[in-house]
Amino acid sequence: MNQSRPKVRISRALGIPLTRKCTRYFERRPFPPGVHGRQRRKTSDYQVRLLEKQRLRHQYNISETQLRRAFDDAVRHTGKTGENLVVLLERRLDAVVHRAGLARTIYHARQLVAHGHFSVDGVKVDRPSYRLRPGQLVQVREKSRQKPPFQVAAAGAHLGDGPTAPYLSVSLTDLSATLVREPVRSEIPVTCDEQLVVEFYSR
Repeated sequence: MNQSRPKVRISRALGIPLTRKCTRYFERRPFPPGVHGRQRRKTSDYQVRLLEKQRLRHQYNISETQLRRAFDDAVRHTGKTGENLVVLLERRLDAVVHRAGLARTIYHARQLVAHGHFSVDGVKVDRPSYRLRPGQLVQVREKSRQKPPFQVAAAGAHLGDGPTAPYLSVSLTDLSATLVREPVRSEIPVTCDEQLVVEFYSR
């Protein structure tokens, strides 16, 4: 999903850094952008819920339509709707590519998937919204393996400060990742109170 606004401004508006690069800018100016950004403003219940919804949407770089569709799917599952929603989003192909360390950001992952560099169980998939099932294998396609972005990924440059998600089995040397099982909400590194998102859509 193309964003015309700079990611740093979006990060400041949402109150969370969306990328590692945004972090140092956000720490320097941790208040909303604009001339009134430093002012304290009263927020309504609606604004609080809207902010949480926007936080979740931007962390996965998806459109409002895609998030609403995922919410409708989450309602149909058993269990807590908010947790179901985050788990469904985490099973998106672009999210798995990002968590596996095969792309530096969710934006980068979406671009690489859309350009057809990945296969799922040996079949080319170029839809970032493709929802993986446990046991499915994601791989960089053979003809893309020598491209610079994947050589960088194979060296572990995108892993950040910690290991990959525990619900993924990753082999950076093979540029592949397997969704071993469904994620658990506590394992998903997303900053969001998903219950407020449920309340926003249930109003």
